This record gives sequence, C-alpha cells and structure tokens, in this order.
Amino acid sequence: MRTDVLRAAVATACLAVAMLLMPANTAEAAPGDNPGALTTLTSSSELAKLQLVEHRVPTSSLDNLANAMGTSRGVDQVLASANHTMRNAASCYSTEAAALPVKPTAESSYCWDTGDAVTQDWLPQSVTSSGDADNDGMWGNDKVILSGWGQNGATTTDHMGRIAFIDANNPAAFKYRWVLPVVPLDGGTDYRALKTHLGGMVWNQDKLIVTSWEKDADNNVMYVFDMKRILQATVDSSTVGKVTGGWSAGGYQYVMPAIGAYSLAGGACSSVDDDSRPCFGSISLDRSSVPDSLVATEWFSSGGTQPARIWRYDFGSDPGYLATDAGGHVNATKAYETKAVGLQGVLSHSATSGGTPNFYVADARGGVGQHGILWRQNTSGAKAAANCGQDLTYACWGQHTESMSYWWSTGRIWTLTEWAADSTGHWSGTDKAIPQRVLFSVPLSSVDGTVS
Repeated sequence: MRTDVLRAAVATACLAVAMLLMPANTAEAAPGDNPGALTTLTSSSELAKLQLVEHRVPTSSLDNLANAMGTSRGVDQVLASANHTMRNAASCYSTEAAALPVKPTAESSYCWDTGDAVTQDWLPQSVTSSGDADNDGMWGNDKVILSGWGQNGATTTDHMGRIAFIDANNPAAFKYRWVLPVVPLDGGTDYRALKTHLGGMVWNQDKLIVTSWEKDADNNVMYVFDMKRILQATVDSSTVGKVTGGWSAGGYQYVMPAIGAYSLAGGACSSVDDDSRPCFGSISLDRSSVPDSLVATEWFSSGGTQPARIWRYDFGSDPGYLATDAGGHVNATKAYETKAVGLQGVLSHSATSGGTPNFYVADARGGVGQHGILWRQNTSGAKAAANCGQDLTYACWGQHTESMSYWWSTGRIWTLTEWAADSTGHWSGTDKAIPQRVLFSVPLSSVDGTVS
C-alpha cells in the first residue's frame, strides 16, 4: 500500500514538472509557465500593423529654439552638473538588495538617492547607455547610463517623462542629473513636455529614441532626440515652456527638444490584444544584427494570459534614424509572438554577427516581493535563465524589472526594478514608502551559463 501511494505521488509530481516545462504551443501561458518557442509572424497583414511613418521637426524650428534659449549643452556639461548621488550596493536598503536577482548574481548594483528611491510620483521604466551608442562604450570621454522615468498617478494621455543622465565614469561614485524631454511648438518659439511613461529607450550613435503615449495628439509611438541638442532653462518655475522672463522646464535645469517622431502608419495603437496595432511597451538595441536594429515589444498585464508581439526595425544610413523605404515608411524586418506573460523588457543578441538571435524576455509575474523569470527564447523553444528553487523553480530574476540594455564592449546586461510601495504593498499610502528600486548589471555570460 505504501509503495502504491509513493508511486502515485511521484507520478503526480513528475506530471506537474512536465506541465511546467512543456512548451505552451497550443494554449495561452499563465505567469510562470514555460512560454515555448517564438512563433514567427510572416503574413503581410500582420506586418502592416507594425509599419511606421517618420516625422522630422524642421531644422529651422530647432535652430530657432536653440538661438532663443542659448548655446546647446553637451552631455559632458550635464554630467558635470550632476546633483544626485547614487548609493553603492553596501549602502542600499535591505528591501532594495532583496529586489536583485537570486541567480545569476548581480555583478554591480546601485540605488537612487533617498528622494527618488521612495517617491511614488515617478516610476523608473527604462535604461540605455553609451554602451549602446558606440563600440567602445564611451560618449566622448564619458561612460554614461540613461534611465527613463514616467510620471505616476496621471492618465496615459497627460503624464510626462524625465531622464536621469548618470555619470558612470567612477564605478564607486555614480551620480546623476535629471533632463526633461520636450516637444518643440510653433516653429521653435515654445515647447511642451513629452507625454510618455518612457517604457523604453535606445541610444544609437548621436540619437536617442524613446517610447511615447501621444494617443491624444499625433498617435506617435516613439520620439527621437539629438544628444548634441540639450538646452538649459533660464527660469525656475513649475511651468514647462516659454514664460515671462525666459524658459522654464518644470523645475529641471535642462530640456531635450525632440527632433522627430514615429507614428503607426495605420492609425492609433490599441492595447486590447495582440491583433491590433501595438502600443510600444519597451525597446532595446541589438548591435549583433546586421545592420543594427531596434527591438520592440508590447505589454499586457502580468496577471493575464495574453501573448505579445516582439518585432524589429533596422537602422538606416542616416545616423540614429530607422531605415525607410521609398515611400518614407519604416517596415518591421522580423516579427514574432511570444507566450511569455507581462513582458516589461526584451533583449535580442546573437553570439555571431548577423547570426540567429536569442531573445531574453523578462516575465514580471506581478506583485510586490515576487521575483520574475528571465527566459531565453528563440524559434526552437524557451529555457529559464536560472533554477533557484524559489516559490516558482525559475523565479530567480529581479523583482519587477523593467527594460534591458546590453553594454556591448563589456558584455553586461543592465536593467532596473520599479517598485516603491507602502507597508501594505500598494503604490500609494500615508506611511513611508518602502524602497525596492535598484539599477544593476549581470554579465550575459552568467545568464547563459545558468540557463536550464
């Protein structure tokens, strides 16, 4: 009798493990399920939903704004004025350290200054760096990390974003300064804040591309900025734009005016399902593709089962801009569907230039205190980046991580966690927020070395 019971228990356990590991090819995946292989999307109707139209701000408008506000500032000048200090790993709070991956171990980690660590008015969302921008990982003489934050509590049609310019030259002393992305108005005689949650950013050569939520304006899903066009506010006020006596940036010192945008050719995006025109959730740069390409994904709730699309656009010959066809359209060169749930970030990389890529997708899993799962996925299948025996066997990645960026010259993945909750685990409350936000890096080799 005892033997029969034991055999039945073993059989049940084996079946449970098999169900966890089997590819989810015939049914929608739930949070934590193995998402199985990527499905390649090839139909012209599906690819047409991803087509973009490029819009450029006239150079005359940009010059008018620069002439009115004063000489453009360089990234080095922004870094030299950094007024926020990041805390090294030893100075991070225990809740911040707990948000790091269980496995593989973070090689480096940094926490924000106290105010930004606990604020619930802003959410850290994205990361890119000079490691994206150039082969040597330098912008001039500087190592730079950019972190995009979106305003919390506002609707998706009116909240603005801000970008932390992080001086990463000294690994023991990261510091940063906030810069406000703006949109020029009226021929460069005014500007407004960019409406964005900054879910993704890509720094390629001298251009910065960020995701947008301009649903009530021009249906733009991404905006383009020139890293050589940074302007300094002349008036300190809560207003954004032209004010009596000069120019204001809502209390920030610097603004970056957009030099262009991309909208979906078919009209506004929709986040209802993955059959509509997609709303851009996160973007990253793939320097292993030929040519370099921008990889995008849409986002659906980590509590649901909705699959998502991952797709890419090639960069063109005009530095930092996406490649366009004869009609001025930007066409997706590859597109896939993934059953990984709640994607907040995606990274594409091939071991050989122009080779078959692996996609590293972060399954967020939802609530406070839950570690995510990092899957290495391709058209053959999916494997978890680690097995750590957590509440879910493969829940080893950071807690609620956002977008990812690959620093080409060092082989490091950079990402960041989002949460800052009150003691009840909610976004807002009357008591002091619990900091769980951390910026960290992990060698890609460590991720590949722990894949199981």
